[in-house]
Amino acid sequence: MTDDSNADDSNAAADPRTGLAVTHRRYVPYSHAHYAGNLVDGAYVLGLFGDVATEVCIRTDGDEGLFAGYADVRFLAPLRAGDVVEATAVVTRVGRRSRTLDLTARVVCRGRPDKGESSAEVLAEPITVVTATGTVVVP
Repeated sequence: MTDDSNADDSNAAADPRTGLAVTHRRYVPYSHAHYAGNLVDGAYVLGLFGDVATEVCIRTDGDEGLFAGYADVRFLAPLRAGDVVEATAVVTRVGRRSRTLDLTARVVCRGRPDKGESSAEVLAEPITVVTATGTVVVP
């Protein structure tokens, strides 16, 4: 789906857009829990990845772009309702019309119902819940 046949990889590596990072944080509402233990499905994070990828395209190319595909999606830990999740996209490659992104979602705050109904804490060390590589295309 990408059209980089005329891209020069040496020029792409020097492209100032390489390394651009965009991060969004979002509270995961209990209305998104689908499974026992207030687990949230993986599609929720893929939606967040789409949002950060859109901002990357706006910042790099002045267009919302289109998400062409994912590679190497890994679900590493559970995402739960009550978490605050941080989704980050980093541009790793710039082609003529495509951009390759490293995508990471981390839980930075987690609900603690064991301590009280509305208890929560900031995690000393974020928990990586999903990683992926994505490709976006721009006109």
